[in-house]
Amino acid sequence: MSITYTATLPVREETVLFLSGLLHAERQRRGTRTGVRALSCFKQAVLVLRWLLDGVRMAQLAQDNVISRSTGYDYLHEGIAVLAAQAPGLPGALLAAKAAGYDYVLLDGTLIETDRVSTPGPTEGVDLWWSKKHANHGGNIQVVCAPDGWPLWTSPVRPGREHDTTCLRTHPGLLDALATIRGDMRTLADLGYEGEADTIVVAFKKPKNEKLGGIQQQFNRAHNRLRAVGERGNSLLKTTFKALRNISLCPWKIGDIVAAALVILHINHQRTT
Repeated sequence: MSITYTATLPVREETVLFLSGLLHAERQRRGTRTGVRALSCFKQAVLVLRWLLDGVRMAQLAQDNVISRSTGYDYLHEGIAVLAAQAPGLPGALLAAKAAGYDYVLLDGTLIETDRVSTPGPTEGVDLWWSKKHANHGGNIQVVCAPDGWPLWTSPVRPGREHDTTCLRTHPGLLDALATIRGDMRTLADLGYEGEADTIVVAFKKPKNEKLGGIQQQFNRAHNRLRAVGERGNSLLKTTFKALRNISLCPWKIGDIVAAALVILHINHQRTT
C-alpha cells in the first residue's frame, strides 16, 4: 500500500520551461517522432530537476512516471547532457567577471562524493576515486567564484585521489586562462595551490620552526578573509542540489552533473556573474 502526497519543486516555472525547451530541441535534433516518448518534454524536465534538486531515487521517479528504471535513466542522462552543454566556458566566464568589474575571482576545489568503489588507480593498492583528505570516494571539481562566492564556472571531474594543484595543472587551458587574466584580475586560493603561486595568489606558508613576519601575517589575514568566501560557492551548489551530496552514477559523469546544476542555478536565480 502506498500514500500519495503533494510536493513542490523549489524552482521557478521559467526554469522548468527552459529545460523543457532544451529537451524539445534535442528531440528535434535526433528526429524523434511525436508520440513515441513515454513522457512529454515538460514531465521529463520535472524528472531531471527532482533528481538534481531533491535527490529523489530513480526507483521512485520511475514509479511516479509509470516508466521503467532504464527509461528513467535514459531521460535523466539526456537531461544532464543538454544542460551541461549550456554551461559557461572558462574564458567566457572570466571575461564576464572582468566586464562586471571584479578585481579578483576565487578558486577552490570540492569533493563530490560517490558510492562507486574499487577502481584501480595508477599506483598499486590505491583506489582511483579515494580521497585521503576527505576519507571518502569522490570526484574533484574546481570551482571559480565571484568575490561574493557566486559560482561562475565548474571544471570537468578529476579522480578524488588527485590534489587540487594536480587538478589545476591537468585541466586543459585552466592554468593558462588564469595566467592570462592575471594583469586584470587576481585569482585567490588557499595553500592547496601553493605550487602555482606565480599564477594563483595564496597566503604565506609558515616556515618550519620559524614565524611569519608582521607584514606577512597581515597579508594572510586580509587574504584569508577574502578567499574564504569561495567556500560559499561550493556550499551553495551542494545545499541547493541534493544529488551533489552523493553521486550514484558513473564517477566520470560528475563533471557534467555539476555543470548541469550550475546552469540551473544561473537560470533559476537569473544571474550568471
